Amino acid sequence: MPIEKNQVVLFHYNVSDEQGNVVETSRGGQPNAYLHGHGGIIRGLEEALEGREAGDTFSVTVTPDKAYGPRRADAVQRVPIKHLMGAKRWKAGMVAQVQTEQGRRHVVVAKVGHKFADVDTNHPMAGKTLTFDIEVIEVRAADAEELAHGHAHGPGGHH
Repeated sequence: MPIEKNQVVLFHYNVSDEQGNVVETSRGGQPNAYLHGHGGIIRGLEEALEGREAGDTFSVTVTPDKAYGPRRADAVQRVPIKHLMGAKRWKAGMVAQVQTEQGRRHVVVAKVGHKFADVDTNHPMAGKTLTFDIEVIEVRAADAEELAHGHAHGPGGHH
């Protein structure tokens, strides 16, 4: 069954940066699950998966415009240290979570002062060209509840 809109796709992946360093992987855990055609994964990867089938393996290089976008220089904000979640002591380069109006969001600590920290709200992979090594595990029709919710349910998806 080729991948097309309104199908649930399960896949394993490795993501490598421009230097070939693996920066993220699903191998050793549950495969990633998403509802195709609903924007649940980055655009460049969704386009590369279109028409593929279970058992396919391939690599695709995705530029920032179809991945996490360009880095924005104006994305650094000053926040009270007490609002950072994830550690007791903070250092530049650490990843923290902050509560926003849109829910929890990951940020990178850029600078730490006595009461405030400067955090970079860019996605950690923004501005990077990424290479994905993909193994398609399963392709199936989405059920009515998944279509109504706009995302996959079950292992690797939303529960």
